Amino acid sequence: MTHPSYAAADALLDPRTHADGRADGIWREMRAAHPWVRHEPDGYPAFWSVTRYDDVRSVYADPESFSSEGGVLLRPSVNGEDPGTGLTLALTDPPRHNGLRSMLAPHFNERSARALADRLRQDVGDVLARAADSGEFDFAHDVAGRLSSLLIARLLGVPDADLDTVVRWIEEAFAAAKPMTSHVPLTRYVIDLMEQRDEKPADDAISLLLDGEVDEELLTETEVLLNCENLLGASENAGLSIAAGMAALLDHPEQWHDLREHPEIQTSAVEEILRWGSSATHSMRTATSDMERDGQRIRKGERVVLWVRSANRDDKEFDRPEEFDLRRKPNRHLALGFGPHVCIGQTMARHQSRILLDELVTSVASFEQAGPVTPLASIAVNGPARLPMRLKLK
Repeated sequence: MTHPSYAAADALLDPRTHADGRADGIWREMRAAHPWVRHEPDGYPAFWSVTRYDDVRSVYADPESFSSEGGVLLRPSVNGEDPGTGLTLALTDPPRHNGLRSMLAPHFNERSARALADRLRQDVGDVLARAADSGEFDFAHDVAGRLSSLLIARLLGVPDADLDTVVRWIEEAFAAAKPMTSHVPLTRYVIDLMEQRDEKPADDAISLLLDGEVDEELLTETEVLLNCENLLGASENAGLSIAAGMAALLDHPEQWHDLREHPEIQTSAVEEILRWGSSATHSMRTATSDMERDGQRIRKGERVVLWVRSANRDDKEFDRPEEFDLRRKPNRHLALGFGPHVCIGQTMARHQSRILLDELVTSVASFEQAGPVTPLASIAVNGPARLPMRLKLK
């Protein structure tokens, strides 16, 4: 008899499975019967699927047993090793990871987010006004994507005069589903900005990367560039999360009404939007030794794929996980990771989302969907690729 996991593996590696929602049913079956199961798919390295909340959380929390240095996303075998392996915040383990994180933390913490709050609110207001003036617009691109790209561009230190151009380049790189370094104008611009900050440091993330030390050594230019790419890539997830939140509000008008009447629930609303959207579909680790999990023998060097969206739908952790509930508490979702590798931009992302919700409540008279949602077809990230809308400001 064929183990059901093997058929499931082929389906989970098909982007259409995630776009049309079939993945949720597959994960539900796997959580119930096969929470740790090994796949040997064509075109990809063999890997273990992990689908339950507790298991995903425990792997995230244990970098000694499950390393990030071998890559954090499933890649076709022909693509080889991720070029950022051992060099970037996402692809290093403690203690080096801790050094990189400490270097960048001052620009991503609560104090920095509060200092940037007025600028974030202005950006949100400008983006919403621009969308309203255009008549019909694509919320996923024109609002969510633009806001996330603006935020990371500001954090990297892009001058106001260059923002529109750099944001367009960031969006082009994401739309092509290719790394920043394959987009020549964007890469050249970041390198030029690095050279400027090397001569004259400023209050931005690039300066922190250039001036900071890990193990008493400065980062190489390659490490700085790849870490900038790492941060830019993370902003795509933030945009997808925002877009998924709007799609959910459109599908659940009673939740929007509750938020509008009770703006004090904005904090819990942001957490539910993060859980519901789960923009990072999966994250990967590599076993550092032989071990046993759930009765299965995991070998050193084997890939372990954490299906984050599955964990955030686990009914053993969440009451009514298939319901979108802006008042959900507790809500210990894993949308932003957990443990040493929890998203460094989590504070900024939460602030930006709260400001957007607040502006929607206070400044928008009405909004409506103007066409069908086009879901993103990807095994790595999840959310609307296109969300046509119209809105009117007060």
